Amino acid sequence: MSDFAAFLTEWRPLLATAIGVAGLLILILVRRVNAFAALLVAALATGLMAGLAPDAVIEAVQNGFAGVLGFIAVVVGLGALLGVYLEASGGAAALARSLIGNRPAGPAGIAMGFVGLVIAIPVFFDVGLILLFPLVQALAMRASKPALFFGLPLLAGLATAHAFIPPTPGPVAVAEILSADLGLVIICGLAAGIPAMLIAGPYYARFADARGWLPMSDQGGGAEEESAANTGLAMRAALVVALPIALIVAAALAGQFGFESSVLAFVGHPFTALLIGCAAAALALSADDEAGAARLKDGLSRAFEPTAVILLVTGAGGAFKQVLVDTGAGKMLAESFAGLGIGPIVAGFVLAAIVRVAQGSATVAMLTAAGLCAPLALAAGLEGWDLARMVIAIAAGASVVSHVNDSGFWLVSRYFRLTERETLRTWTVASTLVGLVGFAMVLALGLVL
Repeated sequence: MSDFAAFLTEWRPLLATAIGVAGLLILILVRRVNAFAALLVAALATGLMAGLAPDAVIEAVQNGFAGVLGFIAVVVGLGALLGVYLEASGGAAALARSLIGNRPAGPAGIAMGFVGLVIAIPVFFDVGLILLFPLVQALAMRASKPALFFGLPLLAGLATAHAFIPPTPGPVAVAEILSADLGLVIICGLAAGIPAMLIAGPYYARFADARGWLPMSDQGGGAEEESAANTGLAMRAALVVALPIALIVAAALAGQFGFESSVLAFVGHPFTALLIGCAAAALALSADDEAGAARLKDGLSRAFEPTAVILLVTGAGGAFKQVLVDTGAGKMLAESFAGLGIGPIVAGFVLAAIVRVAQGSATVAMLTAAGLCAPLALAAGLEGWDLARMVIAIAAGASVVSHVNDSGFWLVSRYFRLTERETLRTWTVASTLVGLVGFAMVLALGLVL
């Protein structure tokens, strides 16, 4: 056997992975294939090219798909229900107005960042922007500021929660693929996400505004949207959001400190905690008029529409990960990174950032990087806090450089009436800051955890 043939035989799983990832990007970017189908094709092709028997490839895909969705489907479904109660009851908007209050422009920008951070935990990024855009308009008119002065903090908060803080689907899926504790992921996500939101949102908005980078646009139609905060409703909404997160975090911390309690472990499990949150929402945020009841009924009937694609893509990402494990490509990838002196946490950030820039979707970037990095984490013996940090490192990489291949780029451009150049100078920079600052905080957390 020639040296070249021996090289191909030895490195076949890793070469198959490289071809599979390249093919995945071509299918999504060039052929415009749906991400779910593209991930499945990449998983099947990678397994066959790596030398697995056809029936073993099918088994790997089936096991990987089922293994991830057994946990993710319940969490995402309950999170969607919780979001519907907050949106349909007006609780999310009341909480936002309560946090903003009558603060001057600077503090109001910071408060708006925290609004985005809190609201995006139970609702999706685009829903949060649509829901709170009238509030941004009203604040801009009141302060005679560009809408982006308040919009960038909101967007940074939404993006940070969307990528960093469970029970949003992305970090939940990555945590499941890496076998990370969800409570520890929430703590690390908040520790990294809050500084990232502050720098990418209110502080960058002030910096850009001082240099005239935030375009003034017609904000007509926003003034009438701002109404007095319903303090009672806002407090109930805040409790509904905080309750399941507090239960999950409490159970995780109890386990870390050796406090064994079957009751706490049960109520703090994401399934139970989110179900308790939904029950609290049904009691505290129930409609008190026919119009509200109709909104809630309509919202509940459509609650799972946006989750279907997320679940399918997540399952396909789990299938791709399992193929990499079964072919041995993941172990070879881990050894290659180790040989280059690149740790698994840095590798997670870099791989997620590459996929994000190439194809646009943060969720696909997170799932692809998680599949590639799961064997790295296993080989490095990561556990506990280090696994949680790795989840956030991948989330940070998947947050950078939102540009023209990202649907969020066009959503921001449309709502704020920006040109492509203006969107690149504002939202793209802000999204990149979210990722870079978040990753810097992940590295800093490694010094104290």
